[in-house]
Amino acid sequence: MITIGTLDELTALIDRHESLFVRWSRGPEADAAGMSRDDLTGMRMPGLSANPLAVEEWWGERSPRLWVARRLHDYSHLKHDKGPGVRPWVLEGKELGRGPDNEPLVDCRRPIAWIADDVLVEAERLIADQRGGWGPLRRPEGTGGPGAGPA
Repeated sequence: MITIGTLDELTALIDRHESLFVRWSRGPEADAAGMSRDDLTGMRMPGLSANPLAVEEWWGERSPRLWVARRLHDYSHLKHDKGPGVRPWVLEGKELGRGPDNEPLVDCRRPIAWIADDVLVEAERLIADQRGGWGPLRRPEGTGGPGAGPA
């Protein structure tokens, strides 16, 4: 798989492809079974927990680059919470349903690219420049949290 090295590259990618998602895991090989596990109950879910990269219509004329930065930022805590080797990657997929945190459960049609750490740093800088004090969507330990980690 290729590696996306800048936030601009990732933003350009969403202009050229529909149905792209970002997943935080050890990668496509580790996710070959195609199912995530709910952190709270341990239940296997019918798809991989992932987050859509497509810009929502309600976002209007706002920066697509900021949208993508936010999508990365919202779940950036998973890199550390889910253990060694977990990193973000882009997949083309089809939504099969929703997980317990209302996250899309996705059938991975095709792995697209790894997202380099430099992109995460770039996204964090962009988010830090915004008003509102955004933070990642991190729940306290033991409450389940988004099931976007390894299957």
